[in-house]
Amino acid sequence: MSEPERYPAGVPCWVETLQPDPQAALDFYGPLFGWEFAGPAPMPGDPPGQYVVARVRGRDVAGIGSLPDRSDSRPPTWSTFIRVDSADETAERAKSFGGSLRDGPFDALPAGRMAVIADPVGAPVCVWEARAREGAQLVNAPGAWAMSLLHTTDPEAAKAFYGAVFGWRPELFGEPGAQITLWRLPGYVGGEPQQPVPRDVVGVMTPIGDDVSPSAVEPHWSVDFWVDDADATVHHATRLGGKVMVPPSDGPGFRSAVLSDPRGAVFSISQLTGPPAGPS
Repeated sequence: MSEPERYPAGVPCWVETLQPDPQAALDFYGPLFGWEFAGPAPMPGDPPGQYVVARVRGRDVAGIGSLPDRSDSRPPTWSTFIRVDSADETAERAKSFGGSLRDGPFDALPAGRMAVIADPVGAPVCVWEARAREGAQLVNAPGAWAMSLLHTTDPEAAKAFYGAVFGWRPELFGEPGAQITLWRLPGYVGGEPQQPVPRDVVGVMTPIGDDVSPSAVEPHWSVDFWVDDADATVHHATRLGGKVMVPPSDGPGFRSAVLSDPRGAVFSISQLTGPPAGPS
């Protein structure tokens, strides 16, 4: 369990989902993860309608809000926010290294300032310049967010882009034939001592060709939540109206599954099973 007071630049700091029916999302995620809700809240943006903060043991862990009106029929998603010193400078830096600006930068006062950027192959991610709010107050704990994963069609382009914009360094992890790429931020110490990956890991990358999510057809970021029991969580999710996209399976250090909520927002869950990482 980690209770961050602040996030260094380059570290993912928040996750949220904007939904066409926020109350239905609360009715799903609340029982599934044991979340309580507080709101309305000013972080991370100021969308029209409802925005509430999910909490575990009184600590902020994620956001659920109203999806702005739109004409397409795509399902909602989970979004990841990365802490930066300046949303404006990061947006310009992203564009200079082949990315694009999807929205902003704009103020979400008093909480902070944000922008939505996309990497060179179109995977969107949010950047967060904190003022009153840093981000999640509890991570790497049952019911809380633990990691975000980039699913991409061009790993080499991603390595160049995220390295230039956020200072991340890629490293292969796992057995041959089942390897993923870890994003490491030198000098950062996060995570938990018992986790099977180094504690400067800030994210994961996997090629879409080897993607764990069969619904993934476009480059995107997904989110992973820690749970005490992956199989029990999968059973609970289906009883609440969710769907199993990938059933529970064992990987290096974790037992994981991919689920979707009743409106189609895809996320993964992981149960820690492995020993601590060795020297990094």
